[in-house]
Amino acid sequence: MTRYRILSWNVNGLRAIAGKEILDNKLFQDFLIHDNPDICGLQETKVDAKSLPPGLGRIGGYFFYLNPAERKGYSGVALYSRREPEEISYGFGHDEFDHEGRTIVARYPEFTLYTIYFPNGGASEERLAFKLRFYDAFLNHVKERSAAGEKIVICGDVNTAHTSIDLARPKENENVSGFLPVERRWLDELVQAGYIDTFRLFESEGGHYTWWDYKTKARSRNVGWRIDYFFVNELMRNNVEASLIRSDVMGSDHCPVELVLSF
Repeated sequence: MTRYRILSWNVNGLRAIAGKEILDNKLFQDFLIHDNPDICGLQETKVDAKSLPPGLGRIGGYFFYLNPAERKGYSGVALYSRREPEEISYGFGHDEFDHEGRTIVARYPEFTLYTIYFPNGGASEERLAFKLRFYDAFLNHVKERSAAGEKIVICGDVNTAHTSIDLARPKENENVSGFLPVERRWLDELVQAGYIDTFRLFESEGGHYTWWDYKTKARSRNVGWRIDYFFVNELMRNNVEASLIRSDVMGSDHCPVELVLSF
């Protein structure tokens, strides 16, 4: 049997998190070695190859891939992998979005993994429109890949809470980007297209979140949002062994999420 344990984490700056205690007094590099996931996808890395902290591109035993945004100190995704992917690509073929460094696609023998930092729509109407265009283009892309028979795993910060149990205060946030009806409808469409929110295979209750506002010290009160996900297509349903929220892991305003697959 082949088994993959995959982490996905919005680190809110790889340089910032590199010097923070993550878990059990371990800094990021030691945490990754000790936790030892097969794959770790990071979002909102905010670094390019020149600004990457020393040593973070050469953590023992991991292949490392980085997709920075053209704009410095903004967006960006990265991937650590114990197993060398058969193929790596950056972006999903749309120039409008790919210059922001939001996607790494890693093809393994058993599945294709998308590590994605979806846009935030809160800054302006223009950015909300950009987010929705990104959503639609990506959904069309993965629909095509599923139709072609690929096994697909999608992980990352989707920047939207799907239902009222996915955030602590739904009523107060119903007109806020991240919980707007138009954003939530896209997640409905993703599910209708055959993509499974893996956490909900194991947990049907609320109170489980992946992001907490720093300014209001919301994490200590667990006033949060679940906006970080693992989705798999129907071809992968029987390969899902576990799907977890790692709320014990500190260092960012997000915590990691974890998926375990067996083949």
